[in-house]
Amino acid sequence: MTLVIIAEPAPLEMNPDGVVRVGKTRVTLDTIVAVFKQGTTAEEIVHRFPSLQLADVYATIAFYLKHQQEVEAYLQQRQQQAQEIRQMNQSRFDPQGLRDRLLARKAEQEQC
Repeated sequence: MTLVIIAEPAPLEMNPDGVVRVGKTRVTLDTIVAVFKQGTTAEEIVHRFPSLQLADVYATIAFYLKHQQEVEAYLQQRQQQAQEIRQMNQSRFDPQGLRDRLLARKAEQEQC
């Protein structure tokens, strides 16, 4: 029997929002890279995220290691987008006094 060696594409898909997900799961490339950088093994990652396949996790880690600069640029862009969204939400929904407003609303409802 002859071993046939074929290259398989990374199990990564970009959704319409520009978020890269692993395989057909909701687990993002961001998540896999973050836990990998913390020293988590592929087996531990699959244990944490049971929807993932072990081979897909290894392939994702390999993709990250082969394309580290591009992935780091993507992750930096995602962090910047998250910060912009956070600032936008904080400007729309002032967190100062939120607890007081919620308690006042609760008190009003209890009086009715």
